[in-house]
Amino acid sequence: MATVILLRHGRSTANSAGVLAGRTPGVGLDDTGRAQAEGLVTRLADVPLAAVLTSPLLRCRQTVAPLLKDRQLPQRTEARLSEVDYGEWAGKELKELAKHPLWKVVQSQPSAVVFPGGESLAQMQTRAVRAMREHDERITAEHGEHSVWLACTHGDVIKAVLADALGQHLDLFQRTVVEPASVSVIRYTEIRPFVLRMNDCGGELSGIVPPKPKRRRRDGGLSSDAEVGGSTGRKD
Repeated sequence: MATVILLRHGRSTANSAGVLAGRTPGVGLDDTGRAQAEGLVTRLADVPLAAVLTSPLLRCRQTVAPLLKDRQLPQRTEARLSEVDYGEWAGKELKELAKHPLWKVVQSQPSAVVFPGGESLAQMQTRAVRAMREHDERITAEHGEHSVWLACTHGDVIKAVLADALGQHLDLFQRTVVEPASVSVIRYTEIRPFVLRMNDCGGELSGIVPPKPKRRRRDGGLSSDAEVGGSTGRKD
C-alpha cells in the first residue's frame, strides 16, 4: 500500500490563546503557524506527493496552501478528517474545561467520552480510520505502492489514527503527543500498518519515501514482514 504523511495543522490563534477551537469557524493560523506552513515546502521538497487531502477547517487549509501552490496540486477536502465535534466545549478555555468532571474521563477513559452536544471520541476514530484506509487503497490503486500522500488534520484525529495503526486501545491514545505542524507517517500493508514517524517536528523527510526494491516479491508488492532485530537502515 502507499505511504501516508499525517500532518497536524500549524499553530492556530486558538492554540496560542489556550482555547479549544473544535469546529468553530474562522480559526486560522497565527504568525508561528503561517511560518510553519511555509516551512513545509522545503521540508517536503524531496518527497513526491501523489495527493494531498485536508480537513475542511480553515487552519488546515491554510497549512497546506503554500505546499499546494508549490506543487500545483488541487485542494481536496475530506469531511471525515475534520476536528472532533466537541459540542458545547468548543470555543472554551482549556483551563476552564479542566475543571469539568468529564475532563478526567477524557484523560483516563477516552473511549467512554461523548462530548455534550457533540460526538464521541470512538465515533471520531471510526470515521477517521475508515477515511484513511479508503483513501490509501484508492491512491495505491491509482499511483502504485511506492506512492506517498499527505493528510492534513487535527491533533486528536491523528492520535486516534496512530492508536489504530499501533494496535492500541483508544484509552491509551492520550500517551501520544502530536504538536502543531508535526508529521507522523504510516505505511499500511496487507497484514499490518507500519508507523514510520511520530510527532516529527524536525527537518526534511526524504527518508520516508519507499525505496525501489532490488528484488521484488513474486506478487510485486511491498512486504508486510517486520525486520527481525530491527531495521538495518535505509539502503539507497
